[in-house]
Amino acid sequence: MISHDRTLAAAGFIALYAVVIGFTDNYVRVIAAEAGLWQFHLTRSVLALTILAVAALVLRLRLRPVDWRAVTARSAIHGAAMLIYFGALAFLPVAQVAAGLFTAPIFVLVISRFVYGERIGPLRVLAVLVGFAGVLLVLGPEAMAGASLAAALPVAAGLLYGMGNIATRAWCAQESAGTLLAGFFVALGVMGALGLIVLGLFPLPVPQGADGFVMRGLVLPSQGFWFWTFVQAAGSLFAVGMMIRAYQVATASRVSVFEYIILPASAFWGWLLWSETLSPMAVAGMALIALAGATIALGGRKSAPPVAAE
Repeated sequence: MISHDRTLAAAGFIALYAVVIGFTDNYVRVIAAEAGLWQFHLTRSVLALTILAVAALVLRLRLRPVDWRAVTARSAIHGAAMLIYFGALAFLPVAQVAAGLFTAPIFVLVISRFVYGERIGPLRVLAVLVGFAGVLLVLGPEAMAGASLAAALPVAAGLLYGMGNIATRAWCAQESAGTLLAGFFVALGVMGALGLIVLGLFPLPVPQGADGFVMRGLVLPSQGFWFWTFVQAAGSLFAVGMMIRAYQVATASRVSVFEYIILPASAFWGWLLWSETLSPMAVAGMALIALAGATIALGGRKSAPPVAAE
């Protein structure tokens, strides 16, 4: 069978990912008010891996990696990206952190071209730039303010996130989505456990509430923590699975543009759950994001070669 990029299918997978993750991430603020980053990642990983193990038994999913080294490397890269992203939320504005993470499509484009030699047409370059311009409009002018060494951390997360997304197809195309899901949560769980050990040996002064998210060690969690962390685990398991499938069926430089959808999805849930409203500038930004995604989808559909019968 001649394979080709299923760009529209990838767009559907990413849309599901964005809707679910946009909902669950809106409740990180509730978790951060009482627990720490490291306990959150460890607990969420244990819950997610338990759910995945049960699903694997019932549905006969393959979790054993074909290539242990490739899966370990990809999991470490993606796990580190998410650790930096959540950690930066403790001392930087959400807008600035999000803007840094969403530089990932730029890095995907550059790495795909200069490392893997992928041909990148002007249409995709334009779509990435339009989508990123939309991101900046959604986040507002404050997203580009206050440049510093600390502000470079979200950009580092964006670089790692982009590298992990490329690795999904370049290194792990033969792996099942369940295998990559397990690797991702194992990596975050190990990082969470290491963080708790370090903070247990060298405790830090911890501010009250969400301000102490990164510095907080092990605490006795409430029922609310368990409930929302379980929701996070189940939602992330499904959402990240959809994201992995998207990167397995289409090239990273195409799929990465669709991930901009998570911003309007998060904004929608913020409005629905917390009555947060959007400015006209943010609405214009969402229109640009939608335009970028549609441009990539239609371009991918036109350029895709025909599929031979099996």
